[in-house]
Amino acid sequence: MGIARRPLQGIRVTPSISVLIPVFNEEATLGELAQRTRAVLDGLGASFEILFVDDGSTDRSWATIRELSAGDTRIRGLRLRRNFGKATALALASARATGEIFITMDADLQDDPQEIPNFLRKLAEGYDLVSGWKENRRDPVSKTLPSRFFNKITRMLTGIPLRDFNCGFKAARAEVYRNISLYGELHRYIPVLAHNQGYTIGEIAVLHHPRQAGQSKYGFERYARGFLDLLTVLLITRYGRRPGHLFGGIGIVLGLVGSLTLLYLTGVWFVGDTPIGNRPLLFLGMLLVILSVQLLSLGLLAELILNRTEDRRLTPLLAEEQGFTNPAAAPPAW
Repeated sequence: MGIARRPLQGIRVTPSISVLIPVFNEEATLGELAQRTRAVLDGLGASFEILFVDDGSTDRSWATIRELSAGDTRIRGLRLRRNFGKATALALASARATGEIFITMDADLQDDPQEIPNFLRKLAEGYDLVSGWKENRRDPVSKTLPSRFFNKITRMLTGIPLRDFNCGFKAARAEVYRNISLYGELHRYIPVLAHNQGYTIGEIAVLHHPRQAGQSKYGFERYARGFLDLLTVLLITRYGRRPGHLFGGIGIVLGLVGSLTLLYLTGVWFVGDTPIGNRPLLFLGMLLVILSVQLLSLGLLAELILNRTEDRRLTPLLAEEQGFTNPAAAPPAW
C-alpha cells in the first residue's frame, strides 16, 4: 500500500518513523505483528524502528521480543521491572525512540498496520496528532456500549470532537509526546493533553479486527479509573497553571452562601427576637464560611507553590520562529 509523497510540515518528505507498542502477555501475536508492521514500513521507503515495551509480562513475550530483535536490528525492546501500565510504557518508549513520527498501537493484532500510511497522509495535512476511530469495533457489547457513553462524556467535558478516545492506534510528531507528561493511566487522554499544549488534533477511521489470541486486559474497573483520570485531566488542562481560580472560585461561592445564611439568621434574631443558637441553619452557615476560608487559603498556597516550582521554559509552546539569529533550542527529551 503506497503513500502520496506530500511533505509533512516541518519534517522531511520521507520521515523516520518509530512504532511504539506496549506489550503485556501477548507472546502469541508479536511475531506476526512485527512481520506485518515491517512489511508496511518497508513499502514506505522510510527509515524506521519498531519498539516493543514489555510491561511486566509473565509469559514469553520478552523472550519473543529478544528473538525478533536478534533477527532485525530495527526491532528493539524495553522491559519494565513489573507492570506499570500503558501510560508509563509509552512515556518510556517515547523517551528512547529516535523517529520524527511516532505511531502507537496495541500488540494484540486488533490494530491493522496497513492503516499506517493513512495516518501519515492525515499528518501531512498539517495535524500534529491523529487519533484512530474504530468505526466498526469488533468487541462484545459489554465493551462497546460503556465505551460509547465514556466517549460522549469525554467529548462534552473536554470540548474535543473525537469519537474514540480509547483507541490506542495513533500517529503524532515526536515533539507531541515529548512535551506532554504521561503517568498513571493518562494514555487514553493523550489528545486532550496535546490539545492543551496547542497541538492540532485529527481523526481517521481505522480497521479493527477481532482478538486472535490472549485475553482482554480491561474490565469494568477500567471505566471507573477512566472517569477519575478524566477529572485529573480536566484539572491539569484547565487549572494546572491557575489553581487559585479553582479553589478560590469554589471558596467564594461557598463563602457567599454561608454569609447570606448568617445575615438572614441575624435579621431573624433582631426582628423577631427569636433564639437562633439551636437552628441547624446556623451551623450550616458557619460551616460554609469556614470551608470558604480554607479553600481560599488552599488556592493561595497552591499559587505560591506553583510560582516556586513552575517550569519557566516556554520553548515547547512555540510553533514557529522567524527572523531570529539564534533560534530557541529544542526542548530536551525527558
